[in-house]
Amino acid sequence: MTNASSPRPARSPPKGGRGRRPAARPASISRHEDPVRDLAFDIICGVVEHRRMLETTLERSSCEGRDRAAAHRLAAATLRHLGSMTELLQPLLRRQPPEPVRCALLLGVAQIIHLQTPPHAAVGTIVDLLHRRGLSPFAGLANAVLRRVVREAETLKEGLDDARLDVPHWLWSSWGRRARSITQGFYQEAPLDLTVKPGYEAPEGGETLPTGTVRYPAGTKMADLPGFAEGQFWAQDMAAAMPVRLMGDMRGKRVADLCAAPGGKTAQLLCAGAEVMAVEREKPRAQRLKENLARLQLKAEVIVGDALRWRPSEPLDAVLLDAPCSATGTLRRHPDVLWIKRPRDITTLAAGQDRFIDAAYDMLKPGGMLLYAVCSLQDEEGPQRIAHALEDGRWKLSPFTEDELAALPRARTEEGYFRTHPGMNVAQGGMDGFFAARLIRR
Repeated sequence: MTNASSPRPARSPPKGGRGRRPAARPASISRHEDPVRDLAFDIICGVVEHRRMLETTLERSSCEGRDRAAAHRLAAATLRHLGSMTELLQPLLRRQPPEPVRCALLLGVAQIIHLQTPPHAAVGTIVDLLHRRGLSPFAGLANAVLRRVVREAETLKEGLDDARLDVPHWLWSSWGRRARSITQGFYQEAPLDLTVKPGYEAPEGGETLPTGTVRYPAGTKMADLPGFAEGQFWAQDMAAAMPVRLMGDMRGKRVADLCAAPGGKTAQLLCAGAEVMAVEREKPRAQRLKENLARLQLKAEVIVGDALRWRPSEPLDAVLLDAPCSATGTLRRHPDVLWIKRPRDITTLAAGQDRFIDAAYDMLKPGGMLLYAVCSLQDEEGPQRIAHALEDGRWKLSPFTEDELAALPRARTEEGYFRTHPGMNVAQGGMDGFFAARLIRR
């Protein structure tokens, strides 16, 4: 397995070119502005060199509109194929170039192979990028290597197991027999899923799924749909929308939504008739939550505080805990997750999830419900956390029934958990990976 941050030694060069770098045509130095490639380059370098999330680089950028969207698409395509493209480049490099140069080469390969950019543009834009970034000594190398990729792509790809290479070894191993199935939904761009407020019609052009989610083609901009400004719907993956639906009748119930931002589940609870206390630790995220609820014309008590310490004035009927997690289930939308997370992160997050479950226990009245959920594919953050919670006898598992998951029967496990992954329902656009379980305080 090739790790994107530390590629394995190069394979032997093909016959006919052994020991010699292919001749490169001189690259003309250009200072043309190219905000799309510049931002995509910053994103990839941030992920590979600094384990910085894609969204973090996007938020810091002044790039807007179409350029921003195009940079995101280029960076996401590069990250989805990072491992296999790293392997493809190995026979073309006598020695490993500096990391920023390798990131630029990966952007070039992504344009050539996965985005069908015209060859001259795919090569020229990367050569220009290197000049702009003070990496002119490597422009000739990039010119030669990318031209070889243009000519020999099919040969270079021969024998590569893309799915296996594009997932870090530790993650692939952790997924076990599900690994290849999970990757079936990895490469396609995720559609736009909406949850529509009761009493409103979904905008035209969507498909209503059996779970009630309305799905639109990938690339659809929610803000452009009629009814957005009026707060008639919000974006929420079909899997992410299920946990609240599995809580049952919430009318008149006092509920805490922990780690509540950006507010999709809070909105669902409010629409279901619950009295909601939405708890969010970070002020910027809490502000975003308030803004989203304001657009939706919904009111909750938003509490800026640490859910591990906050307690309600009176015991609650229910707690929804969408716990901080590795987010490996969101890899379709956030392929950077694959290359940012490390095994030790899972251990740390799992310990934190146990603390959140303990905190939720203190918030509930006897017989109160905890709906635990994570957008993770990792056993340590799902089934193992529930097994741990059940050990001391304070909780009772309330399995989800076949009737409750009739719209998505494959998501029901033998234990009565809810579990999805990106390889499910690929033909219909797939879904995020989610785990949920329902516990009752004894």
